[in-house]
Amino acid sequence: MLSRTADCLYWMARYTERAENTARMLDVNHQTSLLPQPAEFLEQSWKKLLTISKLEEAFLTKHDVINRENVLDFMIYETSNPSSIVSCLYAARENARVIRGKITSEAWETQNTTWLELQRILEARHQADPSRLLEWVKHRCHLFRGVLYGTMLKNEAFYFINVGTLLERADNTARILETKYEHQDALKVLDPKKGSDDGTDGEFFDFYHWAALLRSVSAFEIYRQIYSDQVTPKQVAQLLIFNRQMPRSLVCCVNELIPLISEVKNQQSKEIERLLGKLKASLDYSDIDEVFDQGLEEFIEVFLERINHIADEFSNAYLIPLAVA
Repeated sequence: MLSRTADCLYWMARYTERAENTARMLDVNHQTSLLPQPAEFLEQSWKKLLTISKLEEAFLTKHDVINRENVLDFMIYETSNPSSIVSCLYAARENARVIRGKITSEAWETQNTTWLELQRILEARHQADPSRLLEWVKHRCHLFRGVLYGTMLKNEAFYFINVGTLLERADNTARILETKYEHQDALKVLDPKKGSDDGTDGEFFDFYHWAALLRSVSAFEIYRQIYSDQVTPKQVAQLLIFNRQMPRSLVCCVNELIPLISEVKNQQSKEIERLLGKLKASLDYSDIDEVFDQGLEEFIEVFLERINHIADEFSNAYLIPLAVA
């Protein structure tokens, strides 16, 4: 397979997954911003979303004030922001258009219809309900992924699509978890009663914030099936990091990446397999108590550094170098 073809397949998948996960992060922030909380913390929660996505500087060139309306506008509609939902869906559609011969007509039509429907939404953007729009984005990304699984041959094209999806998913699950955990720590600093373990207000607030996080990765019902008790930070982290059956957990993404690399093995893939093996071992031989002793934020930062290094190595081995692209 040509590097350019592999590149388009890979980035089509990553941009689709990124659009969905951007919608997920925005949705959890939007939902939790509707809860009673200090005004200064509300601004910090939106600022943190920009900081984690490394978009704060770009945002401030377009808007003077960091608030819900401006961040939603920047992260959903702003075409100069390469990580906005509009930019991601456009890039995914363009990559799909270039390699239409490598995907099925159903997959192309699904991607193209998403873009065409988005144009109608953009015409009425000022009347759009953010929650409904974000749910629509997630639904369209789910539909595209389902069509791929239901219509494509399990060949090299399919494997490159899945590698892109899983690398992006692991990155975004880690970022969503980091966003929520730091969000909670900041709240305790601003108002210790909100984060208390024995206060009714704190328990009420904690439940809805952690439940919103679980819903942002479609894991609330899964959490209830597994734990059947109150929502706690440690059990949420346990589910999203170590549960092998949870499709968006970090360990599940890493485990599914390993056989995919074997399917597209070449002379340069040995380093990728080594890095993935080390990452898998570090997850297999850790537990949630060790993670919290180390510090969840530090653990997530190390994981993000390692998974993004693997993505860089994969690009160097198979795809068009960024300097050329």
